[in-house]
Amino acid sequence: MRTPHFDLAWRPSPAGHARTAIVVPRYQFTAVARNRLRRRVREILRRHPLTSLPTVDLVVRAKRSAYAAPFAALRAELTESVTRVT
Repeated sequence: MRTPHFDLAWRPSPAGHARTAIVVPRYQFTAVARNRLRRRVREILRRHPLTSLPTVDLVVRAKRSAYAAPFAALRAELTESVTRVT
């Protein structure tokens, strides 16, 4: 699934519970910016959508535009996208 700031991919999890992976682009961004984006996405997933996920392995790949996006926009986009997975 593609959104303006993320690409999401999922498949059934053999582990029996939901798992997530976060991938952020490295090109032309500092380690500080990459870690900040990774922490933002992890916090968004931890708060709401992760608890409602079925047993899937979810990969969230951030696009370059996600670095400049406000937290509220990222949260709304991820929450809406992850609820479509269920």
